[in-house]
Amino acid sequence: MVLAEDRDARITELARRIGQLAMADGMTVAVAESLTAGRIAAALGAAPESSTWFCGGVVAYRNETKYRLLGVSRGPVITAECAEQMARGVLDAVGADASVSVTGVGGPGPEEGHPAGTVFISMSSRCAVRTRSYSFHGPPDEVVDLTTIRALTHLTEVLLER
Repeated sequence: MVLAEDRDARITELARRIGQLAMADGMTVAVAESLTAGRIAAALGAAPESSTWFCGGVVAYRNETKYRLLGVSRGPVITAECAEQMARGVLDAVGADASVSVTGVGGPGPEEGHPAGTVFISMSSRCAVRTRSYSFHGPPDEVVDLTTIRALTHLTEVLLER
């Protein structure tokens, strides 16, 4: 079992690395979050010199917010399609070069027929969007931390590919 302190340290390190990569390439980053309720944005905003590369994001916890602010199609929101629409929607809304989005079920119970721990993460750039699905296990706070780590890891990969 990974301790919360270790997860926090990993999140801080990933955010710092994202900042370094974004600044090195003159890129900007944005986030669209549901499940993580701002955890990813908070980590990026706390990274060194974030005001130069972090555009911000949208915390769209309620479905209606996803539909209205991010252009998500009405219907289920715990889907790969929703994650992709969130990533594209925030990219367009803030004019960033890259984005990451997360949607899923933190728990403790199921939603939309998906068990707790079901997560969809999308990474988007102006050229492409990629989505991955996960099934994390643990209490809601651990699912949020694991989702945050995985989303930041994927965002790092997108920036490294540029």
